[in-house]
Amino acid sequence: MKSVPPLRILLILGRVADLPTVWSDCLAGWWLGGGGNYWKLPFLLLGASALYTGGAFLNDAFDAEADQQRQPERPVPADNISRTLVWRLGFGQLGLGIFLLLFCGQVAAGAAFFLVLFILLYNFSHQFFTASPWLLGACRFGVYIVAGATGATGMNGWPIFCGLALAFYVAGLNSIARRKSFRGPVPFGPLLVLATPVILALAMNTGSFRQRALWISAVAVLWIVRCVRPIFPGGYGNASLITANLLAGIVLADWLAIAPICPWEWQLIFPALFALTKSLQKTLPSA
Repeated sequence: MKSVPPLRILLILGRVADLPTVWSDCLAGWWLGGGGNYWKLPFLLLGASALYTGGAFLNDAFDAEADQQRQPERPVPADNISRTLVWRLGFGQLGLGIFLLLFCGQVAAGAAFFLVLFILLYNFSHQFFTASPWLLGACRFGVYIVAGATGATGMNGWPIFCGLALAFYVAGLNSIARRKSFRGPVPFGPLLVLATPVILALAMNTGSFRQRALWISAVAVLWIVRCVRPIFPGGYGNASLITANLLAGIVLADWLAIAPICPWEWQLIFPALFALTKSLQKTLPSA
């Protein structure tokens, strides 16, 4: 059996290829919460990253038996790392994430606690609970709430509404991810909810704010269409590839959320994170 470097095993378990999408969630929610409090930003980014990677580790721990049949190349069924160690590393990272987010304030820490509960509930139930994509969407919503509470003005309607729009998007892409491939009828429901961030941006922004959002909405729509185009009309699409591309699209949804109110110098971070996500996905498994 070909040996896998220990660092690569950890990177695969942590789904590090998609970690920049968590950073974009944090930046968007933090900006919608008023920005500022710059000293809290490192704790927010590191804490949310630890929760994400910890949840990803536990996903492999929970799914070890199922992966024996479905994904035997994953680190645990391939005997690259013990399941016990994965359990320990996963819960350790969740604990570290909550600890780091304590420095972001009481509201952020409280939201982080509930976020961890949703992470555990999703990992426990997603193999048999058909509505589990919405639990994963709730996890991304939780990141927005934590980040919004970290901002200078604290929690308000914008992190909540934009977080809900992203939750719909993530639920849609996770519904797609549950399929190994697309043959026959296309499930239109998940495809329709992918447009939720665009619909919200156009509905809630008026005047000059809507004009600023229009061009990024166009970018987001074109990317979504590019992602799902292979399965129309009645074609074949690799669900893993479609899912990876849609995961990268989370950064575009975050960018759209803050585009109308955010200075251009901050907005440049989002296309950079999008490019970083796609670059990492070339060398590491996504999701």
